[in-house]
Amino acid sequence: MSSALWSALLAACIVISFTPGAGAINTMSNALSQGWRRSIWGIIGQQIALIIHVIIVAAGVGLLVSRSELLFNIIRYAGAAYLVYLGIRLILTTPTFTPGDDDPSTAAPREGRWSMVRRGLWVNLLNPKAIVFFLAFIPQFVRLDEPQLPQYLTIIATTIVVDIVVMWGFFATAARPFRRLTRSARGQRVLNTVFGCLFILVAALLALVH
Repeated sequence: MSSALWSALLAACIVISFTPGAGAINTMSNALSQGWRRSIWGIIGQQIALIIHVIIVAAGVGLLVSRSELLFNIIRYAGAAYLVYLGIRLILTTPTFTPGDDDPSTAAPREGRWSMVRRGLWVNLLNPKAIVFFLAFIPQFVRLDEPQLPQYLTIIATTIVVDIVVMWGFFATAARPFRRLTRSARGQRVLNTVFGCLFILVAALLALVH
């Protein structure tokens, strides 16, 4: 991949990562409830989903999904249902206090690392529009007259590095000033309700917007 083509890929990845969505909401929610450092586990799950999306497109499965209304709708509604589930669960979460890593006195209980990874994975994976987007996005940066594997590895590496930097360096960091709200039951309820509603809103957009 030429330097000019990689620069275009880098710019596109930055724009894509800064576009608000379920991944950004999940990252900010994790940063608030689990702390900035531990939010990386949810981000790792989201990156695994991105790798799977690229593999799906490279294998040609993405084309099948984009052309099959039934498959597209199954994944779309499953993704929307999962986001609604996350939103309702967050809204109904009971405020609690235990020692945390950002504040030694009060914080939300720690969620297991693999639980955060799994949630991040499913949040990004159950999005058929991401598959269709990558289907339109990736071919722009793949030269058919050159070896395919190095090009796909470059795309995956660039996408992951940029997304981690944006998610952890921007969205998770942006949530840190609101961390103080987690020190009171009322603050936790407000944050849980806000982010729960955001998950449900994204679910509605996923299900209703074609």
